[in-house]
Amino acid sequence: MARTDGTEIACGPIQNSEWFTATVGGLGLTGFIVEAEIQLRPIHGPWLNTETIPYSNLSEFFQLADSSEKDWEHTVSWIDCMSNKGQGIFMRANPSKELNQTPKMKPEKKMPFVPPFSLVNSLTLRPFNFTYYGLQKYNAGPGIVHYEPFFYPLDKLLEWNRMYGPKGFYQYQSVVPRNVGQDATHAMLKEIEKSGEGSFLAVLKTFGNRESLGMLSFPEPGVTLALDFPNHEARTHKLMNRLDAIVKEAKGRIYPAKDARMPRELFEAGYPKLNEFLKYRDVGISSALSRRLLGS
Repeated sequence: MARTDGTEIACGPIQNSEWFTATVGGLGLTGFIVEAEIQLRPIHGPWLNTETIPYSNLSEFFQLADSSEKDWEHTVSWIDCMSNKGQGIFMRANPSKELNQTPKMKPEKKMPFVPPFSLVNSLTLRPFNFTYYGLQKYNAGPGIVHYEPFFYPLDKLLEWNRMYGPKGFYQYQSVVPRNVGQDATHAMLKEIEKSGEGSFLAVLKTFGNRESLGMLSFPEPGVTLALDFPNHEARTHKLMNRLDAIVKEAKGRIYPAKDARMPRELFEAGYPKLNEFLKYRDVGISSALSRRLLGS
């Protein structure tokens, strides 16, 4: 890692480990990473054995998440955030050991233009969510899927961000501790439904019971809800402020890598190792996020 004062630091889990833990998830503020070495795990091929399961409420989601943790390597769910019941689609997968799988790959499509207004709005959200839930429920069960549509479903529609219109959208992702996860998630869904500002790109999943390595790493044992909101300016900010309050009360945190408006006090409350991290910060590096949340 190269620093703006001209020094270079080699760090890792053993060598200069404190620099390593500051840099992992360190928002690019400890220096410029010149070279990195990562360890990969071999797999048999690009295919996944999957199972798709509809759930009708948050209690069912948590039962599925808990029962899947031991035997399934990858779990994720789409949730209908316009329904405060918390219905959704749970998906789990393991790398396939079969070498002769040939499922058909659907061709990519492209959002051809930027509409004058967001196509994600109060008129389209409920019909879309209703239809998506119904289709996925109809197609539920085991399957074999290429890793790309499972891990990157949005990439099947290139330049999908255009559907939000010229004002774009906000991403909002939080994590809250597991012991309050169901109550906090339910409270956030109620606020979203009440506001009419819903997200059709809503992802709910659990993080495993393992502490993150980095001082400012986002994941922690608990429940994470990821949302995309069309930019309706003051109305959208009002909703996100209400979600902030729920996250703060639950002693959770917001994902900085997706953030464009988190208040400084919520950042400081959510990342208790912040003061320790600041010892390793390169004062010659700054970003819009650091100026907003750290003051420089």
